[in-house]
Amino acid sequence: MELLLLGLLAALVWKLYQWRRSPHDAPLRSVTLCLLCAALSYPVAMPGGASGVDTVAGHGAAKLIQNVLLLIAMYFLMCFYLYSTADEEAGRRRARKEAVVVGVVVVAITVAAVSVPNEVFAGSFSTADMTIPQIAFFYGGAGLYLMYVLALACRWTRRYARMSRRPHSTGLWMTAVGLGAMAVACAIRAVIVAVRWAGVEVPKPLMAAVAFLLVASILTFAGGITYSGARARIASLRLWLQHRRDHRRLAPLWELLAEAYPDNVLRPASPAALDRWRARGVHRRYHRRIVECRDGLVDISPYLLGDGDSSAVLNVDSAELAARLRRASARIDKGVPAPRRPVPLAMALGSDRKSDVKQLIAVSDALRQAA
Repeated sequence: MELLLLGLLAALVWKLYQWRRSPHDAPLRSVTLCLLCAALSYPVAMPGGASGVDTVAGHGAAKLIQNVLLLIAMYFLMCFYLYSTADEEAGRRRARKEAVVVGVVVVAITVAAVSVPNEVFAGSFSTADMTIPQIAFFYGGAGLYLMYVLALACRWTRRYARMSRRPHSTGLWMTAVGLGAMAVACAIRAVIVAVRWAGVEVPKPLMAAVAFLLVASILTFAGGITYSGARARIASLRLWLQHRRDHRRLAPLWELLAEAYPDNVLRPASPAALDRWRARGVHRRYHRRIVECRDGLVDISPYLLGDGDSSAVLNVDSAELAARLRRASARIDKGVPAPRRPVPLAMALGSDRKSDVKQLIAVSDALRQAA
């Protein structure tokens, strides 16, 4: 139960963050409320939470609240798909009709729950006396509605998964598998209710297997709806780490050029303390350092080109260029005038941006090793 709640909370936090950024996104709001209701239902189902609620509201209240929250969660799950359709008005009309359906189911199971004595209603699914019609109706009615919504959601998710490309299709298929497995678990539980209502005992291993299937399917569902976002965040984190590392590796080259041409150093957009760890700040500092290094190499290029070099290309390795940069910096400190006009030397270091940055880092590493 703790592992399941942890997975739900992680998915809920991620969706709350997305909802905060897009408060008017109806499908996102629906899936967030679905996860919120599901997450709230599990503390009530735990022994400590259930006993506390039952102490305040009476025996069986925790079970009723848990099932009502699950029904509402399923309704919001359906709304997510309805609001995601191309015809938004038709989706809203269907959502209003489904709200009436879930309302009727909630009222019906509530009436069934309060119409029996507390000591009869107390207990779990595996220990409840299903020969009592109200108890059987409570579990059977809630289970059938859950199966109805989960089966529809699984079918819709499979349709979207077929139309999507990876990595989005991977997350959608995981979600479809989780939804389908939950629907199967609910169907099996409905059959168990019918069998026990007839007075037939059900083996405990079968009950335990169904409970395990339900837990595993919920975790698969939670993993599926967060897969794409988690994958994107992991890629963003890797890029953040790479830019921080490359920013530090460019420090020797940048320091040499900034000392020679301090006017090339751009003003930061925000205080350095704020930009140090924020993703946007790290990327901004990285790109600013590349621009400053390129500009500095253009300015210092007259001191780097020898008599046999082309006017626009310096075809030397990183170690030789680092040595020429140190000699050029010393000449600039002595006030030696530039022997020729500047050339776009930085653009000649690579045929594209990636190779250009790679060679800038190689020169900077050579400067560090020499120091």
